[in-house]
Amino acid sequence: MFGYSDDWWAVLFVPVVFWVPLGPFLMGAMGVWCARRPGWRPRLWSMALPALPVGVSGSVLTAGLIRLQEETWQEDLLGYLVFYVLGITVLPWLLGYGTVRTARALRSRRPEAEEPPA
Repeated sequence: MFGYSDDWWAVLFVPVVFWVPLGPFLMGAMGVWCARRPGWRPRLWSMALPALPVGVSGSVLTAGLIRLQEETWQEDLLGYLVFYVLGITVLPWLLGYGTVRTARALRSRRPEAEEPPA
């Protein structure tokens, strides 16, 4: 691609770019899936799905902070963890999971409607 030998790394950044707008929806769906079908497969997919975009962007951020030796590296790392990891990845999963579990708990507590006598 583009005549440079290291341009194949650009392929790894495609999921990173799409993770910002689509990641919350995907992770919310993963949380719903985990709440509806307990088991190891939904939880494994919930961890594997964000591994590439979060891992690539985190490694680039960490490598940049180490190389530049900026004074604000703690604030940058904290901002990345709060926005990218918690805000885009963990919070939507928790919202999807919590919504389904809460709805199930409320539905199970609701008394069944009794049939009128004939």
